[in-house]
Amino acid sequence: MKSKKVKIVLDTDVVLHFLKGGRLSLLFDIFASEYEYVMLSTTYDELRNKEQRNQIDNHINLLKNLTKVEFNPTGEMRRVYAILTSQFGKGESACMAYCKFEHHVIGSNNTRDIREYCANNGISYLTTGDFLYYAIKRGMLTEEQAGILIADARAKGSNVPDFDYSTHVPTTQM
Repeated sequence: MKSKKVKIVLDTDVVLHFLKGGRLSLLFDIFASEYEYVMLSTTYDELRNKEQRNQIDNHINLLKNLTKVEFNPTGEMRRVYAILTSQFGKGESACMAYCKFEHHVIGSNNTRDIREYCANNGISYLTTGDFLYYAIKRGMLTEEQAGILIADARAKGSNVPDFDYSTHVPTTQM
């Protein structure tokens, strides 16, 4: 039986922020009771680093808190995906097209690319800051630990935006 649970469709950037910040498992725990986490094959293919891919594979195959979904759009979704890829990267385009037609939530920090499209198409999305906000709000992470995660991710090359829990307004109410 196919699950009716809404999915959080993760783009590579959010995954890499938590992975490089040393807290990948936390990402999959934040909304575990309410949502399923998925990574489209197109986004998964963007992972070039073998060690990073191995960590993601562990979550898919061993921990089973992430599902890899083959992205093979057909019909209208295929047409929309083709239009989006003429403007944006394959990963963001796949997430946007998939969520438009399947009515799921995008987990992406590429707000410059996705914000307008999501607003125009009624697609909810979560940024790295949103995930951190909800982790703190739910007592899974302290503000200090969030700061360390960001610093560690930046030290490993991630472009994580500044985050201030006290002033952060989530893009999507969860």
